[in-house]
Amino acid sequence: MYLLARSLLFRLDPETAHGVALTSLDAGHRLGLDRWVGKHVEAPVTLMGLTFPNRVGLAAGLDKNAEHLDALGALGFGFVEVGTVTPKPQPGNPRPRLFRLPSKGAIINRMGFNNAGVDALVANVRMSRYAGVIGINIGKNLTTPVENAVDDYLTCLRKVHAHAHYVTVNLSSPNTPGLRNLQFGEHLEALLGALVAEKHRLDDANGRRVPLAVKIAPDMSDDEVALVSQALTANAVDAVIATNTTVSREAVAGLEHAEEQGGLSGLPVFEPSNRVIHELRRHLPTLPIIGVGGIDSGHAARTKCEAGADLVQLYTGFIYRGPALVGECAGALA
Repeated sequence: MYLLARSLLFRLDPETAHGVALTSLDAGHRLGLDRWVGKHVEAPVTLMGLTFPNRVGLAAGLDKNAEHLDALGALGFGFVEVGTVTPKPQPGNPRPRLFRLPSKGAIINRMGFNNAGVDALVANVRMSRYAGVIGINIGKNLTTPVENAVDDYLTCLRKVHAHAHYVTVNLSSPNTPGLRNLQFGEHLEALLGALVAEKHRLDDANGRRVPLAVKIAPDMSDDEVALVSQALTANAVDAVIATNTTVSREAVAGLEHAEEQGGLSGLPVFEPSNRVIHELRRHLPTLPIIGVGGIDSGHAARTKCEAGADLVQLYTGFIYRGPALVGECAGALA
């Protein structure tokens, strides 16, 4: 049934199709039709002090404003991550900014953190009836200089802390100029030090512990992964998400849209993300790792965990395969 729906959706431009699909999911959820979609797998696992119903989550980016939490949460995910959200609303980059590469099961996006702002996201989370694990992914506004980025992350952390089960610090989108520089050296140390200190203060003030995760890029050398691992350990970060999209075009060279600016997701990022996960696990034997990038089957989800991931997240594979992929992956990891 999803193949038919996808054939219709893929006749629309990708961003329009994205909106239509989410609106349709909401309508189906209100009518109770989602009970017939996919397979719900109960295989609980406890990480970061949180109990996840299964190991398969939805990656950030699909529901930037947490407007579709109830419908997405009903598809059998073990957790749902919303965002990336910034302190102030911003429109993102001009359209077109989303491109399909179907022969490679891939997507290129240069959305640019388009979102309605952190206050709108928090309001949507509060109105949601979704009772599962919610991650909130935070970033900085385009107009905020990189040297002042910590202010934006602190603003978001303070506003989402009471409403998130965990918070993800997005340092790795290629679509915000200078953002990836925050993954390294003094920038990373200063940012993590400030965020972890504020997290502990908020934990004490709110009487609840909210783990902090950091999302990194796949375009790192092994030495860079080692340095990031040291910073995560030194600052007692609770988890790492590996990885975001890649700026490499090697796997899609010559294809239509391959030279579009932005981050490439889907099958071409599967092996690069696995390499980063493997290196992270070498340096971080006990830190929870959430693996994301190119998962389009239960076998791929298992391979991601064999590389070192404890949990996995879906995005592009979910767009190409539909809700059935959630149960397939959760069952493969049960």
